[in-house]
Amino acid sequence: MWIELTAADGHRLDAWADGPKDARRALVVVQEIFGVNNHMRHVCAGLAAKGYAVVCPALFDRTERKVELGYAPEDVQRGRELRAKVPEAGTLLDIEAAAAALPAGAKRGIVGYCWGGTVAWHGATRSRAFAAACGWYGGGIAAARHEVATCPVQLHFGEKDHSIPMSDVEAIRAAQPGVEIFVYPGAQHGFGCDERSSYSAPDAKLAEERTLAFLNRTLA
Repeated sequence: MWIELTAADGHRLDAWADGPKDARRALVVVQEIFGVNNHMRHVCAGLAAKGYAVVCPALFDRTERKVELGYAPEDVQRGRELRAKVPEAGTLLDIEAAAAALPAGAKRGIVGYCWGGTVAWHGATRSRAFAAACGWYGGGIAAARHEVATCPVQLHFGEKDHSIPMSDVEAIRAAQPGVEIFVYPGAQHGFGCDERSSYSAPDAKLAEERTLAFLNRTLA
């Protein structure tokens, strides 16, 4: 269901909430550059079915509200334009507001996809709100690879991701020897989204299994 959050700077934003209200483990789920669309709500439902309470904040609300895009080339361009208008400091406040909306007493993690993968990394390095962070194909992580995480982190990348070269992944690996990094041979950007042409069911399944095992371990 949709809820409203208030960030520390007074900004109000929408968020999608799912899962048991008395969950012992909880997640902030961070959107791609397409808004909190049908796919992101589907991701939330899947995590809720595993027993997690989840909140997915609408990060685009800082520049435009009610954004739900598809995956056509024009949607990609539109998503990039919107993302460029949202300040990193604002996204950090928004994910912290989402964390505060999770059940009291639950151990909190963050998982993000695409743009959200980068935001999840920032959640690990720039916030102390999370006990674990997991990022799927976050293109901005390499630029922030020297930041220090305050919680365990797991990262997933596609070998054939045209927007994240393997040189970036290796730079992250070299800078962060304590971070668990998985590369999926032949996989492209967005391999975990079943609404994209780059979707790879076997890789998505394996990455999900690894993500859940990581979260089950770190949020125990």
